[in-house]
Amino acid sequence: MYSVSSPSETSRPFLTWQRILDWAQEHYRCRTFSKDEKIPARAGLLYLVQRGAVRLVGEAQVSATSSGSSRLPRINSEEAFLGFVGAGQPFEIVAQSPFTLQSFAHVDQTAVIWLYWHDLDNWPHFRREVLDAFRYQHQRKLLWLSTLGQRRTIDRLLGFLTLLIEEFGEPCDEGYGLPWSLTHAQIGSAIGSTRVTVTRLMGKLRQRGLIRTYGDNLLCLPAEAVSRQQ
Repeated sequence: MYSVSSPSETSRPFLTWQRILDWAQEHYRCRTFSKDEKIPARAGLLYLVQRGAVRLVGEAQVSATSSGSSRLPRINSEEAFLGFVGAGQPFEIVAQSPFTLQSFAHVDQTAVIWLYWHDLDNWPHFRREVLDAFRYQHQRKLLWLSTLGQRRTIDRLLGFLTLLIEEFGEPCDEGYGLPWSLTHAQIGSAIGSTRVTVTRLMGKLRQRGLIRTYGDNLLCLPAEAVSRQQ
C-alpha cells in the first residue's frame, strides 16, 4: 500500500524522459525554483515536476462587511493547502472565479518543465502516462474528500496524514515518513481547522503511538501502523 514510485515512474523508459528533458532545455521550458518560491504557472499549460516537490495552494476570495459606518463589502483571501506534486508527476493550474490555484516550490532546487498539450504529440506514449497520472490524482482527491467528511477533527487529521504519507512517504528508521516538512498551519488549512487545534491533536496522536517524528521534525507513521495498513 505504501510505495514511493508511481506506475508511470517505474514503467517510463529512461530514454523518453531524457528526450523530454533535452527538448525542454532546448526550448527554454524548464526552470529551477528556491524553497517557497512561487511558480508562475497559468491555466492552459501542462507542468511536469522534474525534481523536488511542488505545493499546491487554493485561494478563495471571500466577501466580508467592513466595520465602518459605510458597511462596504471587504474582500478577504483564504488559502488552503491542497497537496503535493512529486518528481515525475504532472499538474495543471485551474482558475475559476472566485477560486484560484497557485503553486510553490516546497523544497529548494525544485525543477519544473512546462508544455502545451499539443507538444505531447511528439511522445504519444508519454501522453498516455500523463493522462493516467491525472486519473490517479483524481482518485486520490476522492479519498481526500472522504477523509475531510469525517466529523471529528482528530479523525480528519489522522486520515489526512495517512493519505499524504501513503502517497509520498519513504522508509525511515521510525517507520514510513514524509520526506518534506509541513507546518501545522498548512495542515490546519487542509482539514478545515486551526494551527492551535492541530498542534494539540498532534500531541494526542503521538501519545497514542499513531504518528511519530524523525530527522528535522518530519512526520512519519510508525512501522507497526504501516504493517496494519498493508
